[in-house]
Amino acid sequence: MRPDKRMTPEEAVAELEDGMTIGIGGWGSRRKPMRLVRALLESTLSELTVVSYGGPDVGLLARAQRIKRLLYGFVSLDSIPLEPHFRQARQRGAFEAVEMDEGMLWWGLYAAALKLPFLPTRAGLGSDVVTRSSLLKTVRSPYADCEELVAVPAIKLDAAFIHVHRADAAGNGMILGPDPYFDRLFAQAAKHTYMSCEQLVETESLFDEATYQSESIARLHVHGVIEAPKGAGFTECLPDYARDEALQSLYAQGAKDDEAWAEFERRFMQEAP
Repeated sequence: MRPDKRMTPEEAVAELEDGMTIGIGGWGSRRKPMRLVRALLESTLSELTVVSYGGPDVGLLARAQRIKRLLYGFVSLDSIPLEPHFRQARQRGAFEAVEMDEGMLWWGLYAAALKLPFLPTRAGLGSDVVTRSSLLKTVRSPYADCEELVAVPAIKLDAAFIHVHRADAAGNGMILGPDPYFDRLFAQAAKHTYMSCEQLVETESLFDEATYQSESIARLHVHGVIEAPKGAGFTECLPDYARDEALQSLYAQGAKDDEAWAEFERRFMQEAP
């Protein structure tokens, strides 16, 4: 295990290859690893399978035609319910869409984290999420009740991108916000996790700001650490900063207005840290 795992966003992305399965942490337009997504956009990587509780990470990659297959529970900008760039790409069939219940996606990541082939759930029973899916199957309980359940396959990730509030150089991370989402599972389900952080601190200071709702990421699940102030981009990263609603509105407007997109792209791709 490397004692110092610091790297740049570009060095992290340089370790990836076309066709990989990449999980992206955060939730909707909240604490998304946007600096790492930006590095993906600046690379030539393509034909990716993306796994996400989606927000602008999915919209940006879909617009740039980097996604071959998308596994998602939803794709939303929160204050703007439906992500417009994702919607346009989805409507024109730009990628294979694997729609999953939010709990199914959780269970698939959990199965991968546990190194199990699948986990059973009742989520999705009786719905078209199961009957129309190329991924999901049902199984019978081996016990006396013989209940039919959905078998959610393990969602194994080649790489995961997550963004946390504080981290040390060894790869320990601390999430200070009101909700950890499923970032720890993304890290556990991935062969390599690249973790950006708002601030790099000494290990002995890592818990200084922690509260009862804080969650830590263990270094054994982290391959690379990237210090990236404002690294969640225009998505919120509470308690450090709120969502930039003005920039997000410009981003959404860019789905139908070339001038708005050009202005958003200039601000996001060139001025972001």
